[in-house]
Amino acid sequence: MAGSPTPPTAPGNPAGTITVAFAGDVHFEGRTEARLNVRAPEKALGPISGKLEAADLSVVNLETAITDRGAPEPKTYTFRTPARSLKVLQDSGVDIVSLANNHAVDFGAAGLADTLAAKVASPIPVVGFGKNAEEAFAPYMAQVKGVKVAVLAASQVVDLTNQKWRAGADKPGIASALEADTLVKAVLKAKTETPVVIVFLHWGEEGVACPTSAQTALAKRLAAAGASAVVGTHAHTMLGAGMLGDTYVAYGFGNFLWYGTSSYANSNETGVTTLTLTGTGKVTGEVFTPAQVNSQGVPMPETGAVAAASLKRRDGLRGCTGLAAVPK
Repeated sequence: MAGSPTPPTAPGNPAGTITVAFAGDVHFEGRTEARLNVRAPEKALGPISGKLEAADLSVVNLETAITDRGAPEPKTYTFRTPARSLKVLQDSGVDIVSLANNHAVDFGAAGLADTLAAKVASPIPVVGFGKNAEEAFAPYMAQVKGVKVAVLAASQVVDLTNQKWRAGADKPGIASALEADTLVKAVLKAKTETPVVIVFLHWGEEGVACPTSAQTALAKRLAAAGASAVVGTHAHTMLGAGMLGDTYVAYGFGNFLWYGTSSYANSNETGVTTLTLTGTGKVTGEVFTPAQVNSQGVPMPETGAVAAASLKRRDGLRGCTGLAAVPK
C-alpha cells in the first residue's frame, strides 16, 4: 500500500476484505548498509518488495537505533541507521515499522533522542516506541479500504534494552510486553475503536524454532483481548504460525534484510506472510511467499520445487505450537 491510504481492491481480493503483509527483522548494517543507496527501479528489500507493495498494509521490524550519534550500549551487538532508512523502507512497500525491539536504543540517550526525532519526521508510522509509555503503547490507526485497522507493537525480550530503556509515564523508550497488563489494556481499548487489531511483537528464544511458554501465554491473553493477529520476530529462525481460536498467531518471521551471517540453523529462511481479513477482523486466508537471504543479506523469492520444499518445512513448524491450520 505504501504511499496510498486507500488502495483499490486487488485482483482476486474479495470485496469487503483487506490484506496485511508481514516480514521479519531488517537491518542497514554490515553487508546490507549498501541497500540504503540502491537506485530505482531497484528496491532496497529486493524483488520481494512487490509482495509488500501488493498488500493493503504491510509491517516489518526495524532492528536498530535511528541515529548517527551516541555511545554504544554495553552489549555484544549494537546497530544503527540514518533516518532516511525509513523513506527507503517506504519505497520498498513498507507501510508501518515497529521499533519495539532489543536494539532500538543501542546508542544511549543521544541515540534515543534522535530516534524519537526520526519517528516524528518519518514518512511512515513507527509503533512500539515513544516519548512515554502512552505513546509507545499507542496503536497506529489506519483506514484501509473502509476498514479501520489498529497496529500495536511491544518487546518481550528480556535484555538490557527492556530493563533500561522501556518507556514509562515520563520516560521515553520501547513498549515492553513484559508489562503484559499494559499491553492487554491497549489491545482491549483498540478493540473498542476498530474491528481489526494487530499486535507485532519481538519475542522468542534465539535459534529456537518452537515458541516459549512466555510466548504462548501472551498470545492467549492477546487473543482473549480480541486481537485479530499476533505476530512477531527475534529468534533469527522461523517459527510456526496458525490459528488460536479466531486469532492468527505467527510466532516468528525470521530474518529479512539481514546484516550478517548466523550460526543458527535455517537462519536464511524467510519470506512474506500475507493475511486476508474481513471487515469484522476475521482472518480468512494466509499466503506465504518463501525466500532465502542471499550473500548480500537480501531476501530473494524462491520458485518451483525449492519454494515447495520451503513451504512444506514452514508448515511443519506448526507442529510444536498448538495452533490450528489457517482457513483456506
